[in-house]
Amino acid sequence: MNGETMCEICGERKVTDECVSCHKKICADCSIPQMGVCVQCSKPQDKGLVSMLIGCGAVQYGSFTLASGKQTSYYVDIKKAITDIATLRKIAEEMAPYITDISKIGCVELGGVPIAVALALQVDRPYIIVRKKKKEHGMEATFEGELSKGESVIFVEDVTTTAGSLVKAIDLVRENGGIVEKALVVVDREEGAAENLGNIGVELIPMVRASDIVR
Repeated sequence: MNGETMCEICGERKVTDECVSCHKKICADCSIPQMGVCVQCSKPQDKGLVSMLIGCGAVQYGSFTLASGKQTSYYVDIKKAITDIATLRKIAEEMAPYITDISKIGCVELGGVPIAVALALQVDRPYIIVRKKKKEHGMEATFEGELSKGESVIFVEDVTTTAGSLVKAIDLVRENGGIVEKALVVVDREEGAAENLGNIGVELIPMVRASDIVR
């Protein structure tokens, strides 16, 4: 293959492979490891995850009172999704296309951990876990895993409302030299998370939005 041929998706880097689906010539950054497809062909095209969330009981309809006291017509019990293997696998598959030139996956304990693990195995990337509270013994770690200065980190989260804990975790990773520009979430309740993350220069990418599941 001609080493000077440029990727048909980004047009910036040299070709290293060919997508098995659309047969475009692609570079390493525009391909999905172990899948043989380009980032365009691997992007989710359906709402299958919504039906799976409902099917496993993670989304329920009725009258609910949130911890904030707010009334809502639906409730997201995302723990039911991340403990259901089929749904967790679907989540990882839908997030995988967004892991291109990322060095590490980041998450906040506890809800984000299963998602980070599933995604890490899907795309063959290491991950770090940010603690909500600093460890009070041993090395007194604030996060688990290795992070070098200048490494790019993409955060994953189960549900976002205002993204308060996620903002704190991103600030911590940045303080330790990590570069964070994007965050993936299974369900965004569309109650300010995208705006709050945008204020610190992070793009929120939801797999499912509240408007996708509200009846």
